[in-house]
Amino acid sequence: MRVMIIRHGKVLHDWKKWCTSDEFDEQCALYDKAPIDKASVDTVNDDIQKVYISDLDRTRQTAEKLFGEADFDRTSLLNEVPLRSGFDIAIRLPLSAWNVLGRLQWLIGSKRQPEGRNQTSKRAEQFVNMIIERNEDCAIVTHGFFMHTLIRIMNNVGFKADKERVNYRNGEVILLTRGCER
Repeated sequence: MRVMIIRHGKVLHDWKKWCTSDEFDEQCALYDKAPIDKASVDTVNDDIQKVYISDLDRTRQTAEKLFGEADFDRTSLLNEVPLRSGFDIAIRLPLSAWNVLGRLQWLIGSKRQPEGRNQTSKRAEQFVNMIIERNEDCAIVTHGFFMHTLIRIMNNVGFKADKERVNYRNGEVILLTRGCER
């Protein structure tokens, strides 16, 4: 079984460098609605028939650039790990502080974040079990932070990745195989 995992294209959004908690939450919402830079994605020369995308529009836009107009299977199981400000404050903090704090809260399962690490893992497991059951080659267009969990879960059930990274570039393709294929 061959699975291509692709990070969505570069999002056309200029983040504010310093934000209050409300401004950070607003920036996250604006990012989720922003279009992608279609030049940040190449086409894929593969005859994959099944393409899964998240509910966020940037994955649909990326899939259309990669595979043309098609019927994509949209699922919230592939959505990015949601992020919100780590606490309420009217003082502006650097964007990096909000990102680090939010992801640390995700890691420990803080109720402040919409989803914790365990929930993200369960979501990824549910998706991986579904594609294993269907046993078909496919492409998955998803999100950078979520890719780490998804690839870890796939490795746990016997998939091997052609490369591993700390940061996946926008439009980057990771090929995972399972079974006797290499």
